[in-house]
Amino acid sequence: MNEYINIIGGGLAGCEAAYQIAKRGIKVKLYEMKPKKFSPAHSNGNLAEIVCSNSFKSNLLTNACGLLKEELRCLDSLLIKTADKVRVPAGQALAVDREMFSKIVTNSIENNKLIEIINKEVISKYDDNEDKKSKNIYLEDLIEDTITIIATGPLTSDSLSIGIKKLTGEDELAFYDAAAPIILKDSIDFNIAFYGDRYNEEKKKDESIEEWINRIKSDKSDYINLPMNKEEYENFIYELINAQVAELHSFEKREIFEGCMPIEIMAKRGIDTLRFGPLKPVGFEDPRTGKRPYAVVQLRQDNVKASLYNLVGFQTNLKYGEQKRVFSMIPGLQNAEFVKYGVMHRNTFINSSILLDNRYNFRKKSNIFFAGQITGVEGYVESISSGLVAGLNATNMVKNSKQIIFSNETMIGALANYISTLNKNFQPMNANFGILPELEGNKIKDKKKKYEELSKRSLEIIKKYYNSEIYLNYE
Repeated sequence: MNEYINIIGGGLAGCEAAYQIAKRGIKVKLYEMKPKKFSPAHSNGNLAEIVCSNSFKSNLLTNACGLLKEELRCLDSLLIKTADKVRVPAGQALAVDREMFSKIVTNSIENNKLIEIINKEVISKYDDNEDKKSKNIYLEDLIEDTITIIATGPLTSDSLSIGIKKLTGEDELAFYDAAAPIILKDSIDFNIAFYGDRYNEEKKKDESIEEWINRIKSDKSDYINLPMNKEEYENFIYELINAQVAELHSFEKREIFEGCMPIEIMAKRGIDTLRFGPLKPVGFEDPRTGKRPYAVVQLRQDNVKASLYNLVGFQTNLKYGEQKRVFSMIPGLQNAEFVKYGVMHRNTFINSSILLDNRYNFRKKSNIFFAGQITGVEGYVESISSGLVAGLNATNMVKNSKQIIFSNETMIGALANYISTLNKNFQPMNANFGILPELEGNKIKDKKKKYEELSKRSLEIIKKYYNSEIYLNYE
């Protein structure tokens, strides 16, 4: 293989990967189609352009993204280091001057003698709409015998998407993200909620009412059920259809709404629409009353350790604050902690749970890595984290060194573990404490203290390996 690494995409993940690779003495060829061609959401010719919010979220260690940023600081992340330099007042959050941020990152990459920036679009040989010319840069040629990181982001070009689809499999690439909110199981009120699958909760022949109620409250299934009475349901529907929605980009509207119906739009079709759809009560009895509820909201297990659950059928375009307000009206969710809000937007991503391992390495062709939001990590800092991990492991592959596995007790490692663990309902995920393993010993009930201890454990692992020059937990 060549003594350099290809990186396709000059966004947050691609730039972080390039920096980490070059820092270790390996040459990089960084392919970025800007400024010759722009995605529908980009307008700045610089690398690492931030197109949405200018916030990198909280810096507090009681916040999962705050922990992730601190881990990246310990590992000399170029992007987080730059963000700290150009921060603007935003309370506890790390917000940046977006123009200065992208300009400084671009200068850092351009001035690195080991990084060659190639401002051309990478296309696919399988795209029949492209003219086949000798000067074209084809994905298929780049990945033939060279270690390559694909970090093309949520707005991957149409031609390159065709190549990635061919590479990963026709059914393993999604072009929009229509995901329901995800909450921490520990924040659900089980005085109201009960486990069980539809039609499996009938009372057994010799079972008392008390025994039956205790069984369906404690039986572990893939679903947690939240029963609603008529008044609760109708109040919920009223707030749902009158809640504020987020604006979509013009290029997103057609394909997203053809593929999936937001729950608030469905609710506007009639007061009972949801009762005959995702909230239908058929097959359940409320253990509080012994009768069929008026409506039932189902939560489906979202990860292997069963710490996260998603609201079934609740894909939505409501603003985040409105989701918190309206969905907390559901009985049992009054104190729910949302680790991810529902989204409906253009977001190209692969089914990483079957395609990637926890190094962001492609299982079917080992010289290929993916990084950034195309892997199913969601958010600026999460993308940077994936770029760092992919960059380190691509470097070690060139050097024939051991591959690097971050401990899943770190947020970096937990994210990599989440996206690479088989999940039939795989959806993009952001950093959250629900994906970290529990603390050993007694559980800490106070949420803030628990998160402080989880962060302390994580940073001790990161700093131990880094300061001892072992650096990471090798495979």
